[in-house]
Amino acid sequence: MQISEPVKFKGVPGSPYTRKMLAYLRFRHIRYQLLIGDQINQSDLPEPKVQLLPTFFLPDENNELQAVVDSTPLIRRFEADFPERQSIPQDPVLGFLNYLIEDYADEWLTKAMFHYRWYYQADIDMAGTILPRWTGIQSPEQELQERRAYIADRQISRLYVVGSNDTTAPVIEASYKRFLHLFDRMLQRHPFTFGGRPSSADFGIYAQLTQLAKFDPTPAAICMQETPRIHAWTDIVDDLSGNPAGAEDWINLQDSADHLKELLSEIGRVYAPALLANAKALQAGEQTMKTTIDGQPWEQPTFPYQAKCLQWINEEYQRLGSNAQGQVDALIENTGCDTMIVK
Repeated sequence: MQISEPVKFKGVPGSPYTRKMLAYLRFRHIRYQLLIGDQINQSDLPEPKVQLLPTFFLPDENNELQAVVDSTPLIRRFEADFPERQSIPQDPVLGFLNYLIEDYADEWLTKAMFHYRWYYQADIDMAGTILPRWTGIQSPEQELQERRAYIADRQISRLYVVGSNDTTAPVIEASYKRFLHLFDRMLQRHPFTFGGRPSSADFGIYAQLTQLAKFDPTPAAICMQETPRIHAWTDIVDDLSGNPAGAEDWINLQDSADHLKELLSEIGRVYAPALLANAKALQAGEQTMKTTIDGQPWEQPTFPYQAKCLQWINEEYQRLGSNAQGQVDALIENTGCDTMIVK
């Protein structure tokens, strides 16, 4: 069923995916109603199958309200229902690359976000103090102190799920710093990943940077010291409702190869081997995946959702015509991204 406005959803500022969808909706000029904290406790709203933020409340095929999560398919649904100011390039090759980069932001850059937030004491203190206040701004101080300890203990205990541990820390941190510098160079050529207007990949990248570059002390200090341009860019993407978003503002396919090469190579360097090792371990029925990423050991529990990510990347590729597939092949050749594609 067609989505009607205002779109109602729940989320919090400390959730990068909430920030992703907020910035996306603002750019798209889609009216929304965001529920935070006690506003969430409304009996008329359905519960999602998986408790993730943000949670949108949208009509299903029977026009009954359902709770929907997962930002990437949500954006595709909004793109279908609201034709103006779309965030996915119309060119199918650029559209595929946009999907790949958005997935990298959602699934790899978020490892850095969780890692820094719950690995270093200054970041633990910051998150433990502010996160409960975002959802309970009027709560008694004693209750907030209790929630601080609960949230910190719970999240630290879950670090292993996203792959953050003493073994993987050097890989995650080196990848974050490389990303900052290569994205800084990209922004000197174009204001967004695919030219002069934002794509869903930009909103995915921005989402993680709202935490990494702006909130968590350790990665934010790295960003300010080494790539302050990215700190400023994150502020700009908060509200792009005034961006003109002309059809001519997308980058030309011919210009995209040089512009995107470093980023695609980084995805192939770290994210591709993680996805492939995870899928192989799951197929073998193993609970832990062990591999080498960027020349260093990597070990974490297998992650069924990221096996789906690899499957969905290939489904996006298969939807392309043979000509577009050939163009994608040329663009990702020798970047490492080509290893993810099943021919």
